[in-house]
Amino acid sequence: MRLPSWLSQHLAALRAVLVFTVLLGLVYPLALVAVGRLPGLAGRADGSLVEAGGKTVGSVLIGQSFTDADGNPVPRYFQSRPSVAGDGYDPTATAASNLGPEGVVDTVAADPDESRQSLLTLVCARSRAVGELDGVDGRRPYCTPDGVGAVLAVFRADGLTGRITRVVSVNQVAPATPFVGSWQGVPVELAQPGHDYVAEGGIVTPVRGDAPDKPAVPADAVTASGSGLDPHISPAYAEIQVARVARERGADPAAIRKLVEEHTTGRALGFMGEPAVNVLELNLALDARFPTR
Repeated sequence: MRLPSWLSQHLAALRAVLVFTVLLGLVYPLALVAVGRLPGLAGRADGSLVEAGGKTVGSVLIGQSFTDADGNPVPRYFQSRPSVAGDGYDPTATAASNLGPEGVVDTVAADPDESRQSLLTLVCARSRAVGELDGVDGRRPYCTPDGVGAVLAVFRADGLTGRITRVVSVNQVAPATPFVGSWQGVPVELAQPGHDYVAEGGIVTPVRGDAPDKPAVPADAVTASGSGLDPHISPAYAEIQVARVARERGADPAAIRKLVEEHTTGRALGFMGEPAVNVLELNLALDARFPTR
């Protein structure tokens, strides 16, 4: 007996579903698992985990912080770049912030929990902290000496024109000292929590200052990667940390520098990307060759 056309079409569709379910839901995944078990690939399939002293201490693919219980950098280790993934390097919260280069004014709320730093202030604060930790010049253009964005809200008598009537350092609050005492003859005030000086008519005016054109603290030391999980730092960031690590471990800086070179990878295929240093692998090598007492 010949089946109705509608029924035969449904049976053909069902057979196709079953075939592709077996192929793509069972055979293909199991084939990939089998390939991942091949010698030389098993470690990568498991996440490129790193062991030390019989314990898993991390992955070469995911960065981590080298800080104490209070979040302060441990001086004997090379430090990673900042991370905004969760509380830092959280693979379940990988993301970038939504802060952009035009975000230069902090949100200073009466409730500290509602305050929010701009990207400029985050960069300034990080650069200042790295400079103090590693004994280098932490100054950057458009940053105040106390590590916030050097930005003024300039009020004029006729909106965008006319004489200046008021100037506020929008990212500095008491007990700070204004990074400039006056602007075109008008005394500079500190910001007051809860005020939106831009909405009140202030003209946003970043002030470059006298910082060098090329900061001593490199960009990857003050900005997070897009994923927040980057395990690498630039050779330039590693270089400014050499003296500190050598001092903390009682080692020759030249020996520490050589170890950095050994853990520096070049550009992919010779032209893609930039040279990079894997921080976890470098710090494990430090513990092996220059253990602290």
